Amino acid sequence: MAAGRSGADIAFIACTGDDDIGERIRRQLASDKIDVAPVRAVAGEATGVALIFVNAEGENVIGIHAGANAALSVSQVEAEKERIASAQALLMQLESPLESVIAAAKIAHHHHTTVVLNPAPARELPDELLALVDIITPNETEAEKLTGIRVESDEDAAKAANVLHAKGIGTVMITLGSRGVWLSAEGESRRIPGFRVQAIDTIAAGDTFNGALVTALLEGTALPEAIRFAHAAAAIAVTRKGAQPSVPWRTEIDEFLAQQG
Repeated sequence: MAAGRSGADIAFIACTGDDDIGERIRRQLASDKIDVAPVRAVAGEATGVALIFVNAEGENVIGIHAGANAALSVSQVEAEKERIASAQALLMQLESPLESVIAAAKIAHHHHTTVVLNPAPARELPDELLALVDIITPNETEAEKLTGIRVESDEDAAKAANVLHAKGIGTVMITLGSRGVWLSAEGESRRIPGFRVQAIDTIAAGDTFNGALVTALLEGTALPEAIRFAHAAAAIAVTRKGAQPSVPWRTEIDEFLAQQG
């Protein structure tokens, strides 16, 4: 959704249930300029849902029922081989079965489609998958899970990034919340600050960042500027309540950046 609203040409490979929630989600995605042809409604399954608790500081705890998300099979991914092969980038996360994530990454890697992994929710991952990833965007918790290094400083982030580089990942972006993003790529290692805003709900910050980041990269934007674009999108999102309703449109991101100078 964040990629679609920020201007990318997006198709979504996923599963919903054959219920009212699933139908509403498919309509919403289509209205956000996302190709939903690869979204399969699974008979007899309930659409995945999340129950979100937000405290006074805007931080959240999420309870998830995967539902139809768990039905995304390797065969469904392989049926979309041509779509993945012809794409410029494949953006993935870990709320679908791991074997299906790996299958998609293998197709993309074989056809030189850039593989972007948002490794959320946090979990250990096999080197088989990490070796297929071009760009990875863990937060501090996820980076620690993947590398064993607790990320509490820029120095920690640099060490964690080097572990991920050693596993074959060329570009590492560790999101640091209000401190910005640690970028490590092509011999460049530095922290890129975000924008100061009054956060009221951080639930969609990571997803918004990743979607906007991919949009900027597809447009040929250099990494630091792409991160700044993604920072802007996430900054807008955290000033709004909710997940889907908080994701900004391209015009809003451009206006925000213009105001920042």
